[in-house]
Amino acid sequence: MSLSDFLKEWNNSADTVLVHTSGSTGAPKMLLVEKQRMLASARMTCDFLNLQAGQTALLCMSLEYIGAKMMVVRAIERNLRLIEVEPTGHPLAYVTADIDFAAMVPLQVYNSLQVPDERQKLINIKHLIIGGGAIDKKMQEELRSFPNAVWSTYGMTETLSHIALRRISGPEATDWYTPLAGVKIGLTENQCLTISAQHLTLNTLITNDIAKIDSNGKFKILGRADNVINSGGVKIQIEEVERRLNDLGIDNVAIGSCADEKFGEAVVLLNASAVSDSTLNQAISQLPKYWQPKHIIKVNAIPLTENGKIARQKVKEIVANNI
Repeated sequence: MSLSDFLKEWNNSADTVLVHTSGSTGAPKMLLVEKQRMLASARMTCDFLNLQAGQTALLCMSLEYIGAKMMVVRAIERNLRLIEVEPTGHPLAYVTADIDFAAMVPLQVYNSLQVPDERQKLINIKHLIIGGGAIDKKMQEELRSFPNAVWSTYGMTETLSHIALRRISGPEATDWYTPLAGVKIGLTENQCLTISAQHLTLNTLITNDIAKIDSNGKFKILGRADNVINSGGVKIQIEEVERRLNDLGIDNVAIGSCADEKFGEAVVLLNASAVSDSTLNQAISQLPKYWQPKHIIKVNAIPLTENGKIARQKVKEIVANNI
């Protein structure tokens, strides 16, 4: 979809716009969303970031998805000057204007960091929001030194893009997300995050994300409920094991599971790291006993989705084919 196509759809007589989900947690699907709710979402973000009329916004993602559509709606709502570039892996390659506000996926940020001229342009963006995939720890560490505001987003198509932001640059960097105005969060009995925001969606959404909520109403995501391994009655969050290994210097790994006669399920490690076996084993020995993998499968690369997230279904397939 081109920008002119979306603007025609936005300006027609219909009350709704058609959007596609990313398919990162299932088959992609189409949704009709109300324009007034999209405007409400845009207003929340613009207010949170204190964006002002006349500032420059960069559109560099595919307009098939909600993240790009919402950039256009934010520009409309706040009267921002919108600059459009082709949705490529190097969105800043030919940008010459100063950018006040941009949204990118992690791959675009990663690529931009590798080219000195593009990296400087990235540094100069006043507000950069990153969504649509996991932000690698090394990338976060590099972005932490940026002088301007870099944000990780939390949300989904059903919430019309993000409903919370967390700062990942400067002294205000944090692991905790701050909900935008009008968003109420809670937890189910299984500690899954719930989202209530009647100006965005009529029904309370129950996510599959296991979370913690602090006394200030901010939240931290621990992992997905369907990424829990029950080994001998001990529940192991896949993402926590991966993060701990990353902290110990072991990158390019993914955690899966297989059936186990004694424990019910056993932890399996997919290893695409370049470290030696002794270094890997030393790191594994520092994990809690029940987190330590019973099987290790050497792979050339960890399977990823288009958004840069670990492709969990493909991990399962690799485990099934090797154990």
